[in-house]
Amino acid sequence: MARIATVEAPVAPARVWEILSDGWRYAAWVVGASRIRAVDTAWPEAGTRIHHSVGLWPLLLDDRTEVRSMVPERELVLRARAWLFGKAEIRITLEPTPAGGTRVGMAEHVVAGPYALVPDRVQEELVLPRNQECLRRLVLLAEGATE
Repeated sequence: MARIATVEAPVAPARVWEILSDGWRYAAWVVGASRIRAVDTAWPEAGTRIHHSVGLWPLLLDDRTEVRSMVPERELVLRARAWLFGKAEIRITLEPTPAGGTRVGMAEHVVAGPYALVPDRVQEELVLPRNQECLRRLVLLAEGATE
């Protein structure tokens, strides 16, 4: 069974989706993204991109992330270039909870490049702490969006 990062948000899926669908907030919740250079106007429609930088100044690399597919308030699938590692696919899922909150999940797999040869189970273990932190930040932003 795949290990994915999960977190419970005390807000409705619409609030979490509000953060996900604002490309300018990407660097606020994605660990490693340091600044946003541009966001396609139709974000997060399939094929749109966020142009961002990764790293710490002055050692920044320009990168981009593209939407592969999305279902509003349910799922966002991204394809991120990960310079040395290749390309990764990231699936973020939103599931309403009985209490009116949201169970947010995040799975990431390298799908192209040298690290695609690393077994899925090993990849999952390596990215789990980073993805858990991404979700923690995403929930904090969503909670702030309710104020």
